[in-house]
Amino acid sequence: MREERIILGVDPGTSVMGYGLIRISEGNPFLLKMEVFKLNKSESHYKRLLHIFNKILELIDEFFPNELAIESPFLGQNVQSMLKLGRVQGVVIAAAMSRSISVYEYTPLKIKMAVTGNGRASKEQVAGILRNYLRLSKDRTQLDEYLSLDATDGLATALCHFFQGPCPVSETRYVSWKDFLKRNTKKIRK
Repeated sequence: MREERIILGVDPGTSVMGYGLIRISEGNPFLLKMEVFKLNKSESHYKRLLHIFNKILELIDEFFPNELAIESPFLGQNVQSMLKLGRVQGVVIAAAMSRSISVYEYTPLKIKMAVTGNGRASKEQVAGILRNYLRLSKDRTQLDEYLSLDATDGLATALCHFFQGPCPVSETRYVSWKDFLKRNTKKIRK
C-alpha cells in the first residue's frame, strides 16, 4: 500500500502568491485547497515578506504537508523584480525548512511540461488541464474559487512534484506525455 502524503505547491509572488495543496492517497492526487494570498501593496516589501512567512507557517500547521514544491523564478528583464521574487522564494523555503519539510524547486517550463505536455502552454491551458485531471467541479460557485491563474500555478507546481515521484501507474519515470502514452497505450486501452 502506498503511503499517504500531502504536497504544498507555491507560485511565489510579490503582490499575489498562489498555492495549492494536494493529498496523495493510493497513488492518486486529490485537491485539498487552492487559493491566492494577496499582499497589501502599500506595505513595505519587508512587511510583505513577514506576511508570506506567516501564511506559509499557517498552511503548514493546518495541513501538515510532507513536501513543498516551489516554482523557481525565471530570468526576466527587470533585475529588481527578480531580486524581490527571489526574496519571496527564500522566505517560503525558510518557512518550510523551519518545520523540517523537504523542499523541491521546479522551473516554469518543467511545471508546464509535466502538467500539459507542452512547456510553452498558457496559464489558461494549465488551469484547464488541472480542472479536468483533478475533476474539479464545473459548478459555477465552486469554479469561481479556481479561476485565479496564480492559484492554479501553485496547484500545478504541487502536481508537477507528484509526477516527478514514482508514477501511480508504475515505478517508471517518463520524460513527457508522449513517452507515457507510447509506453502505456496497451494498458490504457484495456
